[in-house]
Amino acid sequence: MRALTWQGKRDVRVDEVPDPRIEKPDDVIVQVTSTGICGSDLHLYEVFGPYLDVGDILGHEAMGVIAETGPDVTEVAVGDRVVIPFNVSCNTCWMCSQGLQSQCETTQVKSMGSGASLFGYTKLYGQVPGGQAELLRVPFGNTLPIKVPHGPPDDRFVYLSDVLPTAWQAVEYADIPRGGSVTVLGLGPIGDMATRIARLRGAELVIGVDLVDARLERARRNGTTVLDLREHGKDLGDAIRDLTKGRGTDAVIDAVGLEAHGSPVATAAQRATALLPDKLARPLMEKAGVDRVSALLAGIDAVRRGGTLSISGVYGGAASPLPLLTMFDKQIQVRMGQANVWRWVEDIRPHLTDDDPLGVDTFATHHLPLKDAPSAYATFQAKGDGMIKTLLQP
Repeated sequence: MRALTWQGKRDVRVDEVPDPRIEKPDDVIVQVTSTGICGSDLHLYEVFGPYLDVGDILGHEAMGVIAETGPDVTEVAVGDRVVIPFNVSCNTCWMCSQGLQSQCETTQVKSMGSGASLFGYTKLYGQVPGGQAELLRVPFGNTLPIKVPHGPPDDRFVYLSDVLPTAWQAVEYADIPRGGSVTVLGLGPIGDMATRIARLRGAELVIGVDLVDARLERARRNGTTVLDLREHGKDLGDAIRDLTKGRGTDAVIDAVGLEAHGSPVATAAQRATALLPDKLARPLMEKAGVDRVSALLAGIDAVRRGGTLSISGVYGGAASPLPLLTMFDKQIQVRMGQANVWRWVEDIRPHLTDDDPLGVDTFATHHLPLKDAPSAYATFQAKGDGMIKTLLQP
């Protein structure tokens, strides 16, 4: 089959690789019909090379049709249409029963001290082959795939793999009071969807912050009050307070993570680390705290006293400094973590209808064949061509 493989920093290629096969009795093989490129994939493209091997198959936002089932699979059958959550979770262990599929005890990567395995996402998360491919082996065939109906386009359902539950959890964790306010930092796919979900769930003022024209305009068209970071810079918190009677918003969602702008030193450290041999780079990345935390600091500044900071952007360093005195003084509540996909599926399903309240049917800005994935990664990393969300069709 053809699959997108990692070859090195900023070097991904579509190669012929062996077809996946049934390895356990409850495995299924999915013929992938759509697979997204996620902002988190850019971390692999740019930063997380020390945790990848040449030939690793990328991608964690896949859906398709069941092509083969193991002998113990009873809940899905060949021909069923399914979405595959990015968490590789059993849905039967204690953690999964608590709605914490991202902490699945069956697939935790204990050797790395990490939570549940993820599709297509480095040795930190199990080095499980990903879904930017023609075929995908999926374990836990009775409990992991999300069955969806035939008929509507893939765009209606594919975001159940990651974008929708990640954005939904970000809003849930933000604990925005009905009629309240929220600032969303970063208007990429997760941030953009979070603004839509926040409004759907009753937020009165939704502020979106970015510095890419296409993202700002798209959010503005959907009813978000946008602030251009290039205009406000270090005065962003003041601009948000000006819109909220001097207080700041009830909540802030950080949908940016470790690739935020604003720290040339951390940027240089990330790039230098990526050039080191893996055995040297891994402990440095884990302990040196080279995250670019400007978005996180902006969120701490912009949230009102007694408000909530919800972090959905991915951070990688273990020693990123935080202004704990300010956080304590402002009595900020903080919630964060990988999305627990299955925890939110049934909350989201009622909104995936023909009237499309979240705009999922038109959410993708680009639909491309799998062979164009390398150029799509480069364009997405450069924030070019108005690219916000790309779906690949193998």
